[in-house]
Amino acid sequence: MTVNDTALATRFALAKTLAAQAGAIALDYFNRRDTLVIETKRDLQDVVSIADRNVETFLKEQVADAYANDGFLGEEFGHDEGSSGFTWVVDPIDGTAPFVNGMPTWCISVAVMCDGEPVVGVIHVPCSDELYASAHGLGATLNDKPLRLDPSRNLQNAMTGIGCNSYVTPERVGAIIAGLMERGGNFIRNGSGALMLAYVAAGRLVGYYEPHMRAWDCMAGFCLVREAGGKNLDFPGSGAEFLNGHPVLAANPTCYDELLQLHMSNL
Repeated sequence: MTVNDTALATRFALAKTLAAQAGAIALDYFNRRDTLVIETKRDLQDVVSIADRNVETFLKEQVADAYANDGFLGEEFGHDEGSSGFTWVVDPIDGTAPFVNGMPTWCISVAVMCDGEPVVGVIHVPCSDELYASAHGLGATLNDKPLRLDPSRNLQNAMTGIGCNSYVTPERVGAIIAGLMERGGNFIRNGSGALMLAYVAAGRLVGYYEPHMRAWDCMAGFCLVREAGGKNLDFPGSGAEFLNGHPVLAANPTCYDELLQLHMSNL
């Protein structure tokens, strides 16, 4: 992967600024969430509000103003091809269900792709005033403090994030959780896959696994985990498959293989 240093640095700076600004907009909606009209998408658990759409519109317009030739993929309004080689991948509010129910475990996820790989990953958590930021070769930080995974943490002495949705059968989710616990692990789910990936980069979780996620949920998190010293399962970064759902696994190298075995045994 070849990335122009200046092009990367300027987009990284913009991603951090936009994630913080989008977080402020979303937090204002959160604080008056009782006024929002909540709609369902695929099923009754898959919800969206005007907050999601307006935050994504803000991000898309700001990126277009700064980099008119960059591509853009967002959860709410889809994919626009670019010609620069860079594509922004955003989830305006990951964790909409916690958001509309008054829980703090939601975030803004902003990634930039180049050559099919995430080269910038920024996740802003407004309710805790946390900004996770990473760029290819530049490391990962939480509120400007460097993140580096602890080699003493493993599946047995730490927590693993598990995600699920209606694309995955209840029986499969149950088997995944049972398999994790049989290996001596324990699990948590907070309603935001992007945020749990950020927690992996921060060492709060030792790994995260979800059998079906979309690019806007995971690309920023992948960059964060890699730059903190972790590993992730390959996810198509271009072509038609880039727009489809795929398994997501990211973890501390100390337990990556165990979680990969768990994934393979529950296909």
